[in-house]
Amino acid sequence: MQTPTLRRLFGQPRFVKFWISRFVGTIANQMLMVAVGWQMYDLTGSAWDLGLVGLFQFVPAFLLTLPAGHVADRLRRNRIFTTCMLLQAAVALLLLAATTQGFASRELILGVSVVLGVARAFQSPAQQALIPLLVAPELLSQAIALAASGMQTAVIAGPALGGALYVAGAAHVYAASMALLTVAGALMAGVRYEHQPAAGAITLESAFAGVTFLWRNKPLLGAISLDLFAVLLGGATALLPIFARDILHTGPEGLGLLRAAPAVGALAVSLVLLRWPVRRRSGPLLLVSVAVFGLATVVFGLSSHFGLSLLALAVTGAADNISVVIRQSLVQLDTPDEIRGRVSAVNSIFIGASNQLGEFESGATAAWFGPVASVVVGGVGTLLVAAAWIRLFPGLARRDQLVREPVSA
Repeated sequence: MQTPTLRRLFGQPRFVKFWISRFVGTIANQMLMVAVGWQMYDLTGSAWDLGLVGLFQFVPAFLLTLPAGHVADRLRRNRIFTTCMLLQAAVALLLLAATTQGFASRELILGVSVVLGVARAFQSPAQQALIPLLVAPELLSQAIALAASGMQTAVIAGPALGGALYVAGAAHVYAASMALLTVAGALMAGVRYEHQPAAGAITLESAFAGVTFLWRNKPLLGAISLDLFAVLLGGATALLPIFARDILHTGPEGLGLLRAAPAVGALAVSLVLLRWPVRRRSGPLLLVSVAVFGLATVVFGLSSHFGLSLLALAVTGAADNISVVIRQSLVQLDTPDEIRGRVSAVNSIFIGASNQLGEFESGATAAWFGPVASVVVGGVGTLLVAAAWIRLFPGLARRDQLVREPVSA
């Protein structure tokens, strides 16, 4: 039975259309990433090259996300999202042609990774800043949780479907991804909402308005930087092809399940948060969730049993989802709409750094010290970061309710 909140959310067509578009686009993107990672490892057998895929996505995202935030505050955010979906569909088409015509290579995969980084630089702040325009303020936390549940469901289905299709060949994955990305773009193009572009001339000061805002709001800065360092150290996604093949002795299907496992845990938690949203002690819960993420990462690194590895990854996803919902709610609640795109852009830089740069860090340390040591040391580092943030950001550690708070000077 649907709760009253769910009925209200699904009763708003523009939010539903946004939700479906993001869901379909995430499935396609996850399928694409499974195929790119496995194909790169098939071509080179190198942990370093797996790490480079993440680095080549991170660099353009890092360089372009602040300008992308300014774009998100001036142009229609749904059109930005649509353009990014179609650009990723073009990448899938190129990889499809390269695979079927026999010119797929390490260099090509690294090249399209740059294009994917550019697309994500513009997509992320636009989609983050869209949600508050589609729902009432009192529904924002639940809308973020529902959006997260849809994304995590897609992250479950996408890798599993991608791994299953890869058995028949990478070309099948790329073709399906291209079709789904095109559908996602078409759906988002139809989202309608009131658009009020940011006023004033574009200056260096206005471009860095999001950075300035976060610097003055230390609890928000602590929340997004916590995610940066935790996932930067504790992320093991880039190494999953190595763990699948060399440690857990499984194939593409097993890799798909490993990539989907964090989303299973995240989906379960997001459904709980839809029914019982976080209302009190949000700061302490955020810090505890990051510590649990680090501990589960250590367990995954030490495991040589496929079932235990799946469970540990599911726990990392559950803990990370709690962190995501609280952090995104804090960012959207405490940020005025006229700079929400730019603040979301800074948040996207931190997310991108934690994911893509984290993949490079994992690949590099795995190449030097081995995959197990890389993951275990990263998990321990995440635990230390969670402990350090209690002292560095006491305002975050004391944050109680998820309500709008004034910016501290």
